Amino acid sequence: MKVKIDTKEKFTVITPEEADLPANMTEDIRRTLLSYLDKTTKNIIINLENVVKIDLSVASVLLGVQQHFYSCPASMVVCQLQPAVEAFLREKGILLSLNVTPTESEAWDIVQMEEIEREFG
Repeated sequence: MKVKIDTKEKFTVITPEEADLPANMTEDIRRTLLSYLDKTTKNIIINLENVVKIDLSVASVLLGVQQHFYSCPASMVVCQLQPAVEAFLREKGILLSLNVTPTESEAWDIVQMEEIEREFG
C-alpha cells in the first residue's frame, strides 16, 4: 500500500495514495497503523481524501485500531472522507463509531485537545 506520511510534533498524518482499499490490504493496514504505538509520536490522523472505495473488512479494522489507540492512550482520527466512503460507512453502521472530521485541520485540533486532556488526566 502506498501512503504519504507527514510527521508533526504531536501526531503523524497518514494519507493512503490508493483510490481503493480492498480486503486484501486489511492486515497490512492494521500492522502499519498499530506500529505507530511503538513510536515517540503515537497519535495518528488518517486522511482518506484519495480513497473512493473501502472494503467492509478495512473499515472494521480502522474501527478496531481506533479503539486500541484510545485504550493505550493515544489518538486516531479519520478525516476528509469522500462522499461514497462516508455513505458506505454510514450504511454499515461504522461512521458514528469512528472519530471523523471533515478536514485535516479539524483532525489536528482533535488530537491536540485529546493530548491536553491526557496531560491533565
